[in-house]
Amino acid sequence: MKITDYIKKNFLYLDGGMGTLLQGRGLRPGELPERWNITHPEEITAIHKAYYDSGSNVVNTNTFGANILKFSPEDLDKIVKAAIENARAAAEESVGEQEKFVALDIGPTGKMLAPLGDLDFEDAVEAFAKVVRIGAKGADLVLIETMNDAYETKAAVLAAKENCNLPIF
Repeated sequence: MKITDYIKKNFLYLDGGMGTLLQGRGLRPGELPERWNITHPEEITAIHKAYYDSGSNVVNTNTFGANILKFSPEDLDKIVKAAIENARAAAEESVGEQEKFVALDIGPTGKMLAPLGDLDFEDAVEAFAKVVRIGAKGADLVLIETMNDAYETKAAVLAAKENCNLPIF
């Protein structure tokens, strides 16, 4: 079932935090949590599964900070693909009988956009677009979250609209 059909007649329950749970499982200060998609997939899958088991319909991939400004193109590709695989595995392993969806999680780039910062709008769009092009192949929706700058949010939405046909939350 498509998420856009599901939400017409049902409440939609989303997951909760990922970072604090990873810290509780040993993520060190300064360590990039997105790398855990590859180095600790069992931990990521277990967190997603726990959310599904408790009734969540949507889990966000562990890609909040994944972008080309932090990772090489090769690493970004591996990280995002692994994030989708981990979330899909959790859905399969879950005992929950509810509809389950995987959201490609898009967070801020970590840079300030011009004119206040040094990241041009077009470069922000392309940074988000790279993640969307990789993750849209396996996700059910794109979830853009925790943006403090409306201009950066606009860049993320534009990147999603131009690079996939998934619903954008």
